[in-house]
Amino acid sequence: MKILFLGKGQCETGSYLLCFHGEFVYKSNARKLPHFTTCQTLLSRVATGFGRFCSALRQRPSDLTLQLIMREHIIHTLKNGIRVVHNRVTSTKIVHCGIMLDIGSRDESPANQGIAHFWEHMAFKGTVKRNSFHILNRLESLGGELNAYTDKEKILFFASLRDDHFERAIELLADITFHSVFPSTQIERERQVILEEMSMYHDDPDGSLQDEFDALIFQNHSLGMNILGTEQTVRHFHRKDFRSFIKQHMDTRRIVFSCVGNVPPETVIRLAEKYMGSVPRTVTNTRRKSFSGYKPTERILQRPVKQARCALGRPAFSLSDPRRGSFYLLTNILGGAGMNSRLNLSLREKHGYVYSIGAQFIPFTDTGLLMLSFGTEPSQLKKSLRLVHEELRRLREEKMGTRQLASAKEQMLGQVAMAEESNISFMMMMARGLLDAGRVPTLDEIFSRVRDTSAMDIIKLSQEMFDPKHFSTLIMEPMSA
Repeated sequence: MKILFLGKGQCETGSYLLCFHGEFVYKSNARKLPHFTTCQTLLSRVATGFGRFCSALRQRPSDLTLQLIMREHIIHTLKNGIRVVHNRVTSTKIVHCGIMLDIGSRDESPANQGIAHFWEHMAFKGTVKRNSFHILNRLESLGGELNAYTDKEKILFFASLRDDHFERAIELLADITFHSVFPSTQIERERQVILEEMSMYHDDPDGSLQDEFDALIFQNHSLGMNILGTEQTVRHFHRKDFRSFIKQHMDTRRIVFSCVGNVPPETVIRLAEKYMGSVPRTVTNTRRKSFSGYKPTERILQRPVKQARCALGRPAFSLSDPRRGSFYLLTNILGGAGMNSRLNLSLREKHGYVYSIGAQFIPFTDTGLLMLSFGTEPSQLKKSLRLVHEELRRLREEKMGTRQLASAKEQMLGQVAMAEESNISFMMMMARGLLDAGRVPTLDEIFSRVRDTSAMDIIKLSQEMFDPKHFSTLIMEPMSA
């Protein structure tokens, strides 16, 4: 177990560093401090108050600066390559855990489009030792939750429940992930469920706008394919198709079990070894096809809607691009979640043309997506588009003031910190970090990327990414009477 507790202090023999490693607390001269002997003792002392801790060291509070790394985590690798990452949080009774696979809809072909999402559904429909009712009731009967999702590059099976039932959760997650049997009768039943899901999203203007825009930007590439698949492909999947897809893409080195909650690290490792250690090691050499050949496109679709919907944007930076942090900040300034974003202030607050408008940046392993979207009355669409391009022009040409940029950074840092407070979000973030970067980024790393962004960085990024010649535009307008 690696837990850090760092402090810089002054004592009779001069300055020293205080650190915690493994079981004991040490000074920089490696002498064991008698006041604290175990992790639990140390943390409980800290919890009783900073002043009492300093007194135990015969220090005045003003003489000692302490930094507790609250999101310290452990990483353990099983013999089959599956990695386990755990962050212990003692202030909660709920544990959140999940198995994330580095497999998504972009790993499909046009012929099996939608199979990753269908597999996610089928994991709940039967394993070697459980039928669908037993799977669904296993955690629900305890007030817990079992869920899953599929996106372009990942599949996640996850659970949330009281920590005293943690073993039940990890065993069930391992069972549905690695031991599904894909019963034929359940495939037929779930096929209809997914077709209904597709109809639901087709009736949702925002959902269908996102799907259509993906297809527009990533033409002739799997990133542009709908995660749900097509009606034709979904109607023709059978058991052999699922097994073939899993065999082709399952790589135990690209699987992470992630956990956040008040569970001892040794317990997490022991149970991971018990329920996932026997999973056969599998290795695949399948490589994802990189996206290239983008061409700006304009497209108008007619749909049975009352508002005109619009999306515009372009490919953006990948997960490994060092400019990603600064571009998150720029996107937040333009159309982030805050009501004070430039697009919201202009189109909603000043002109009243829209109810909501936003910008999002979604990075992938080899590329990314910038998308601006809004809905408005058809008669106001052209005026709204002019205002959007005006805000893009301002960011390209007008340097942000020192106070203005500092305020934008503080807003972004606050949003990131609040998101990190969510234990379930942090569980997912740890898994993604290990799969995408081989490590879990710290909050300080994210903060430093934002703080290091200069006004000239914003100008340069805007000039590169907000050039209207490189934008694609999708308009979804009401059908003609």
